[in-house]
Amino acid sequence: MPNFCEKCGTQLVEGAKFCTQCGNTIENQTVPPPPPQQIPTSPGAGIWFQNNYKIRKKVIAVTNKYWIEDLNGNILGFSKQKMFKLKEDIRIFTDESQSNELFRIKQEQILDVWGTFGVIDSATNTKLGYIKRKFISKFGRDEWEIYDINNQLIGGIYESSWGRALARKYMPGGGLVPEKMTFELNGQPVAEINQDFKIIGDIWQMNILNVPQTLDRRVMISGMLLMGMIERDRK
Repeated sequence: MPNFCEKCGTQLVEGAKFCTQCGNTIENQTVPPPPPQQIPTSPGAGIWFQNNYKIRKKVIAVTNKYWIEDLNGNILGFSKQKMFKLKEDIRIFTDESQSNELFRIKQEQILDVWGTFGVIDSATNTKLGYIKRKFISKFGRDEWEIYDINNQLIGGIYESSWGRALARKYMPGGGLVPEKMTFELNGQPVAEINQDFKIIGDIWQMNILNVPQTLDRRVMISGMLLMGMIERDRK
């Protein structure tokens, strides 16, 4: 029920069928729809609504570097992973100068062995969603769960092939087998994540098929980063 008469602006009495000031019929008054959900934005946030992304990893002795690129190879973000941390706090910047932070992926608890990670917009310090590694998955597949800003489970990232998962984990040299992942929302596939074969370093490519605008792509990109930074290092 509306709070004010649309004809004269008088505050309405709850349950009233007519305005006490002008007599306007309240039952015929149109209730405006609620405003759409606002997605927090950082400078250059429009880059996070594209349908193709690539993450390129460079292996260095004491740290690993990661570049987020678009379909044309333009750099959208940069991150440098520090080794031997009890609690992951991954920062994504606009470039290697690390002077402008775009978003971060922060582990919620130190004692959470596999980790629950919040994806946070740096400009507003607002949570965009959560990613959680499943401790026990079917047939050794890599599986990550995706939660919305209200911490409600909405989907996940799942390894596409059980056979490929078993080969990577248990066959000699299996760590070189590229991963193929499916990103699902509410049980429906909405994106594909493929790793290119590379002996040193990693290249991940994501092709987004159908993702609602209410889901910030940075949550999906964070899933790729976590697979490169956390998942691959545990194999």
